Amino acid sequence: MPDDGGVRVTIRAPRPADVVAYSEAVQRSAEHIGRWNPVEPDGLPELLARQGPGLRTFLIVDEATGGLVGKCNVANIVMGRFCNGALGYDSYVPYAGTGMMTEGMRLVLDSCFAPQEHGGLGLHRLEINVQPDNERSIAMAKRLGFRHEGFTPRMLFLGGAWRDHERFALTAEERTPIARL
Repeated sequence: MPDDGGVRVTIRAPRPADVVAYSEAVQRSAEHIGRWNPVEPDGLPELLARQGPGLRTFLIVDEATGGLVGKCNVANIVMGRFCNGALGYDSYVPYAGTGMMTEGMRLVLDSCFAPQEHGGLGLHRLEINVQPDNERSIAMAKRLGFRHEGFTPRMLFLGGAWRDHERFALTAEERTPIARL
């Protein structure tokens, strides 16, 4: 479904009341996400406990139904002179392929690059690392304006093996905020 410019999603931090909806969304999407990421339907309580300066999680929510469209983790956040974070994301069935995840990710980017005094994370640079065969996630990175930076062999231990990843990055100067689109 193409993006018609209307607001169809919102983003927010996960909360304990999301445990059931999160579990159902992950279970429903296990085949969709399982090839690339761990499928952990009972993982929200641990994820909530890990929230802090180095990890922020955003849920992408369908405005019309309240359903969970997806999740984005901003991990390995380092401030100081670096001001960098790494994005990892999952889209959930039945929303995968509707464009709603892309809309939500644009909102996440705006929040990541917004100054801390305006409620944002105050980051300067974001990266996305994607397994080379994950064509949909690579397409997402490109749609969001990320540039390809390189290839990292054996970067993450997933599914019982060290997996290669393509590296993409975007800086605040390269980002066009959603309000200007």
